[in-house]
Amino acid sequence: MNAQEIIRSIEGEQLKKDLPEIHIGDTVKVGVVIQEGGKERVQPYEGVVIAKRNTGINQTITVRRIFQGVGVERVFLVHSPRISNIKVLRRSQVRRAKLYYLRDRVGKATRLKQRFDRPMS
Repeated sequence: MNAQEIIRSIEGEQLKKDLPEIHIGDTVKVGVVIQEGGKERVQPYEGVVIAKRNTGINQTITVRRIFQGVGVERVFLVHSPRISNIKVLRRSQVRRAKLYYLRDRVGKATRLKQRFDRPMS
């Protein structure tokens, strides 16, 4: 067994099994574990997936939302223990792999056309 196989087997144990299939343009609700004092709570972060990177243990998604009129983007490590759950709320029809063009748009121009052919998780 060489070093790469050992690393792959250790990473395989850390992968989450209960994740939905996430696509670009999906509106998702990510449950983020927040520590306040000695307590932990789950804070939802809802927005549109504008980018996906990598596979396996290093897979990340970039989620964009508008908060008080300002666009906020957050990158989540999908298999991190700080992510309690990911729920797909809506699927959208897109023709790009990265939706960075949404950064330049405001208001109703940021809407994406909904698609109904893929099942929700």
